[in-house]
Amino acid sequence: MIALYIVLGLIGVLLLLVLIAVIRTLCKPKKTSAWEPKRDPEREAVYAETLAKMVRYETVSRKGETQREKFLGFHKVLEELFPLVHANLEKIEIDGSLLFHWKGKHDDRPLVLMGHQDVVPAEGDWEHPPFSGDIENGRIWGRGSADDKCSVMAFFQAVEELLKDDFVPEQDVWLSSSNTEEVGGPGCPKLVDELVRRGVRPFLVNDEGGSIVTEPMAGIVGNYAMIGVLEKGQGNLLISARSNGGHSSFPPKNSPIVRLSKFVTELSNHSPMRSEMNRQAKEMFSSMAPYGPFYLRLLFGNLWLFKPLLVLLMPSISPQAAALLRTTVAPTMQTGSDGCNVLPQEATLTLNLRYIPHQGMAESNAAIERLAKKYDLSVKVIDAYDFCEPVDTGSDAYRLTEAVIGEVFPQLPCIPYVMTGGTDARHYQKICNACVRFSPVVYGPAQMKGMHGLNEYLDACSLPGAVDYYKTLIGRNR
Repeated sequence: MIALYIVLGLIGVLLLLVLIAVIRTLCKPKKTSAWEPKRDPEREAVYAETLAKMVRYETVSRKGETQREKFLGFHKVLEELFPLVHANLEKIEIDGSLLFHWKGKHDDRPLVLMGHQDVVPAEGDWEHPPFSGDIENGRIWGRGSADDKCSVMAFFQAVEELLKDDFVPEQDVWLSSSNTEEVGGPGCPKLVDELVRRGVRPFLVNDEGGSIVTEPMAGIVGNYAMIGVLEKGQGNLLISARSNGGHSSFPPKNSPIVRLSKFVTELSNHSPMRSEMNRQAKEMFSSMAPYGPFYLRLLFGNLWLFKPLLVLLMPSISPQAAALLRTTVAPTMQTGSDGCNVLPQEATLTLNLRYIPHQGMAESNAAIERLAKKYDLSVKVIDAYDFCEPVDTGSDAYRLTEAVIGEVFPQLPCIPYVMTGGTDARHYQKICNACVRFSPVVYGPAQMKGMHGLNEYLDACSLPGAVDYYKTLIGRNR
């Protein structure tokens, strides 16, 4: 009986807590995102043609290749499009990557604006040729239009217009654009090394990553400024299984491919990676809560009660939800025998990991190694880097970003965002405590699919706001 009373008591307490959460939710008014891009046909047309000219110059990067001559050709396009930038700013070119220095009245709070020149390959059957730069129905089509020549165009254009007005910034401004971002190459590290050599410590670095996202989560309607404050790390591991090979007519029980298959099956069904909701994820969900339907306002608005439930259930809801809470592991490549009737002496599997702070690179790799040992597999780290230190959402740099967004995009909600992809901004972490990942353009579901996929495009209505964002950020950094 005592046990029964204890259980009933616990149920009563739980029901009371849920009732409190429901009342709290009902007492807080639901919010809506009212912001929509303001149309400015004249500016849209000019900026669209500028971006189209940049898209038409193919800048696909290749891993292990600098391709400096190709990018020098792209630099000529930039010089034609932005003559005042090239005439008035100091230009530093390092193996095809670019730095521009705009000297301000002071240099104690320097600002770095980032975007990359290079793009990923464009394969498959496109509606518009991938390097056509076609402008149709208010859209700029082509590889790089959304990722990430739009950002490069916008901050170059912002500086060009400010120079035309004889504006002098209060603080130094640096424009940073590498040519190896998409392949994780040495372009950006070399630019950072140059700033280290000059003793520059940026107050704020603004790179791509987050953006103005339409419906960032099911049930969250409207547009939101998703500001990237945490970037996960990344690693590629080679998992190998060896044997003496042999003829396929008398296969052993645990051939290399069988062992790899068992390993992947267990990895998929029983992940060794822990799910936790870190501070940045909690800030993200709490900030989004007021804009959702009642059930999301209840769950996200009362994390003091529902966090354990969400941590338990979210990894099963969607891959995107799982990626916010734990290190992800994705099998990406396999090798085996060269013959259909030959058992391989060695079979391999490549895993791509994205490291979360609560289970970083060392701990996540160790978890993979323990599981691999169970199936007599070896593990080799091909390349890896750990997660980045998060941006403090209470810092002056982050608040400046929010203030600029509020001024340029009135009524656009700001949401701190946990990034699952990688950016060049991570290289700036060693000299800057506030590397914000935010590209001030609108990405709807179609744009998100097009980046690194087919039929990439950007709506021209995004471009005036993007240019104004960079102009305002430069002007307000004092």
